[in-house]
Amino acid sequence: MDLAAHYNQLFTESSKAILDNNYVIDTKIDAENDNRFGITLLIRPPESIKNKIQSFLNELKKENPTQYYYPNSDMHITVLSIISCYDGFGLNQINPEAYIAIIQENLTAIQDLEINFKGITTSNSTIMIQGFPTNDSLNLFRDLLRKAFQNSSLEQSIDSRYTLFTAHISVCRFKKAINNTEKLISLLEKYRKTDFGKFEVKEIELVYNDWYQKKEKTQIINPFIV
Repeated sequence: MDLAAHYNQLFTESSKAILDNNYVIDTKIDAENDNRFGITLLIRPPESIKNKIQSFLNELKKENPTQYYYPNSDMHITVLSIISCYDGFGLNQINPEAYIAIIQENLTAIQDLEINFKGITTSNSTIMIQGFPTNDSLNLFRDLLRKAFQNSSLEQSIDSRYTLFTAHISVCRFKKAINNTEKLISLLEKYRKTDFGKFEVKEIELVYNDWYQKKEKTQIINPFIV
């Protein structure tokens, strides 16, 4: 898959939808009774990259202060959503050690992985930073994990929503009506090629998380050194 072409197509289609007011508002972000939880394997970018992203978000906030913007603590790249969040899921329903073992067995697939964050794209509900891995080891790792979990008896729902092959960071979700869709798209266009930095992946985390990866609702199950 050509990531640049994918991100470009996503931006083209989604910006048109936003301009036509066909965007999706997430009504559950501030819900106190949101009990959707799951487990996710993720990568966290360094603070230097997060701070550059916040400069971009600060400009977005001037025009649309009521949207949901990710704080540094919640920014992440999803490696795999192993159990997609659903209402009532708890860690006591699984054996975390069995999940850790499968991940550890396949961890050597990650070799010299760097991710370059350049430009932004959007869906009809979320604004994202475009991530470009410098080699194929991330998707090789994902494929090995898919097979390993499918061949196990462990609860999993990998790829139940969509097949993940990108390395993006979600940074904004629409939770209110957009003040001015034309201004928003114009601003996003300005950042289409912005360089947010590159880093080498040294650690991956398996976490128990809510739908939005909010720090106060996320529990690290196990960190993995790569």
